Amino acid sequence: MCPRPVQEELERTQETSKNWYVNESYMHTMSSAHVTKAVTLEAIHGPGDKAYNLLDFSDPETVTTCRTMSDRSVGGFSQSILSQEPEDRVSRIPAHVLWHGNISTKLPERNPSVQRTGYAAFRNEDRGMSLVGRLFWNTEMYTYLAVRVKSDGRKYFVNLQTDSIVPSDIHQHRLYTRRHKGAKDPEDPGDWETVLIKWTDFVRTNHGTVVEPQSEIMRDKIRTVGIGLIDRVEGPFELAIRGFWATNGTVEKENRRKETESELQKAGQEPGRVKQALGYEPEKPKNEEIPF
Repeated sequence: MCPRPVQEELERTQETSKNWYVNESYMHTMSSAHVTKAVTLEAIHGPGDKAYNLLDFSDPETVTTCRTMSDRSVGGFSQSILSQEPEDRVSRIPAHVLWHGNISTKLPERNPSVQRTGYAAFRNEDRGMSLVGRLFWNTEMYTYLAVRVKSDGRKYFVNLQTDSIVPSDIHQHRLYTRRHKGAKDPEDPGDWETVLIKWTDFVRTNHGTVVEPQSEIMRDKIRTVGIGLIDRVEGPFELAIRGFWATNGTVEKENRRKETESELQKAGQEPGRVKQALGYEPEKPKNEEIPF
C-alpha cells in the first residue's frame, strides 16, 4: 500500500489531467470475442463505440472472484468488506457491490516494526490459466478505463496490475468524482456516475514509491483492477461500484452531455452552457478539428 507521500505525488501529477466524469443509464458490454486480437474486420477497424467488460457487478458471481485487503494483514485494525447488493427496481438502483469498512490508524501493540497503518483495498483475483498461458484483459484498442460508482467523497485510487517484470508494481490514478455524497450541500446523498480515466494517465508505483523513469502500462496484459483507500483518515467509508470496463468514451461522453443539458434546463440555465459545465473549450468553426 502507498504511504501518504505517494498519494500526494499522484494527486499532484494527475490534477492537471483529471479523468472524465460521465453518468449514463446503463453500462454497455461486449462479447468475450474481443479479448483476443482476432483477425476480423472489427479488429482491423477497432471496437468503435462498443465497450469491453472487465468486472460487471450486476452479476452476483463477480464478487466471488474478488478479494479484500487491509492493514489487518500486518496487525492493523482497518476493515475492508465487499457486499453484493441486489437490484432495487422500486428505487431504480442497479445490482452492484458495496465496498465498505472502517479506517483505523491504530498501530499493533505486538508488532513494533509496523510504523504505518490506515489503508484498505480490493481487487479481482488472478484470472487463471488457459491452454495458451495466463489470462489477461487486452485493452489496447481502448482509450479509457471506465468505472461506475456512487461515492462518499473520500480520496479513492484506482489500482491496476499488469504482467510486469516486477510483480509488485501497481499503476494508480485518483478516482475523482463530482456527484459524491455532500458534493452539492451537506444533505446531498450523492448519485451514480461513470468516471473515465485514460490508460496513459496511470502512474506506476512500487512498495509506496513512484517509480522513475515511468514506463508505459502494458495495456494488452491487464491482470487485476481494483480500488484502494490510502488517505489515512479514520472513520467509516462506503463506495458502491457497478463495474469496470474499457471504452473509447463516445457513448459515455454523449450521455453525460445530454444529462448535463437536462440538468441545466431544469435549473433554468441556458443549454449552451453545457460545454462550459463539462470543461470543454468554446465551440470552434466546424472546419477545424477539435479534440475533447
